[in-house]
Amino acid sequence: MSRSAAAVKETPSIAVVRALDILDLVAQRAAGLSNSEIASRIKIPKSSASYILRALESAGYVRRDRESGKYHLGLAVVGLGHRALAGLDIREIAQPVLRQLVEKSGFSAHLAILDRGRAMYIEKTDSTGFVKMNTWIGRRMDLHSTAVGKALSAYLPAETVDNIFKGKELTRCTPQTITTLARLTRELEKVREQGYAIDDEENSHGVRCIAAPIFNNEGTVEASIGVTSVVTELEKASVPRVAEQVKGAARKISQQLGFHGVGHKA
Repeated sequence: MSRSAAAVKETPSIAVVRALDILDLVAQRAAGLSNSEIASRIKIPKSSASYILRALESAGYVRRDRESGKYHLGLAVVGLGHRALAGLDIREIAQPVLRQLVEKSGFSAHLAILDRGRAMYIEKTDSTGFVKMNTWIGRRMDLHSTAVGKALSAYLPAETVDNIFKGKELTRCTPQTITTLARLTRELEKVREQGYAIDDEENSHGVRCIAAPIFNNEGTVEASIGVTSVVTELEKASVPRVAEQVKGAARKISQQLGFHGVGHKA
């Protein structure tokens, strides 16, 4: 039996999981990834990666750049994403609130949800200023190093938080990144006390973010809303003022989702 034939002899479930892992990996790299890079990162044989990539390419979920040989997301993924996002009513509710938040704060605003243990942007509104943030709808980020991620995590049941973080390495993105579960636990307690989360150059150098949780009619966290800017624009002295604006936006969306309790301090 040839190596390529051997690669096909995978159980369907394993092949599906690997295909999803490949799509998720490619989505995180705007510059694309080669077959060997993908195989190395997912720790599978190149022949297996090649087989799955060919299947994904034929269905339009990835495309291969002829010059570089690297793979990028295909238009089929974009179509799926738009159809999935269209079913999220919270986006329609949040869009005008995001615009208002941008007008008040002067910073780009994002709406994020919890997706497979990470924070994913499902809506954004750019600021009208000169500084533009390198963010996009569908971007998935770590919870421990982002303001929207902390806001999503802080109000989850303790058991859920343990399942997400226990035994998981907290990746260091910058020298300011929280990398221990003990420190993250204290940080999430602080988020609950003040009603908002902050990423103070913890995910990217020179970038500061503020976010607050959004609750649904059952009182559970549905999403988080936040603003993002460079530290020279969003200065530390402005954090309390901007945090109130973000909390107000989160409260407005929460109320439209049917939440009228006291989920966070306003």
